[in-house]
Amino acid sequence: PPPSDLPPSEPPRSPRRAMTIRFILMVNKQGQTRLSTYYEWLPMPERVALESEIIRKCLSRSEFQCSFVEYRGYKVVYRRYASLFFIVGCEQDSENELGILEFIHALVETLDKYFESVCELDIMFNLEKAHFILDEMVMNGCIVETNKANVLKPIALMEKASEETLFSKR
Repeated sequence: PPPSDLPPSEPPRSPRRAMTIRFILMVNKQGQTRLSTYYEWLPMPERVALESEIIRKCLSRSEFQCSFVEYRGYKVVYRRYASLFFIVGCEQDSENELGILEFIHALVETLDKYFESVCELDIMFNLEKAHFILDEMVMNGCIVETNKANVLKPIALMEKASEETLFSKR
């Protein structure tokens, strides 16, 4: 056969799944879930069972214990800020635990900047904005943005647009 002008083909690469974060939970000290986001489909009874078991496991640990737990094939990284626990579940062998802790810190700082010292009530009464902030930072289980200004800019634009439309209707 005649030699091809095409470059030699590379060996097939193994498909790498980009989604590493499976779920994010915000939970109060009593174990009540205030915000939950899942990046993989789980039936509701399985979500409820998973949440209650993970929350119980995280809340029962002392502050002197490590913030990383392996549970049911998930690597769970959590951190407590004031009265809220931020819990992130990842694939077992995918993410760096310290990177997830940094992400949790960036999330809390962003929420703090938006809500001016975030607390449980801010999350409860502004759930859609908390989800919007989280959606700006994580897309399909991948961390896409950690810069506070870049995360909060679309929210500020939406609020400005809604104020303009509100006042223009009068």
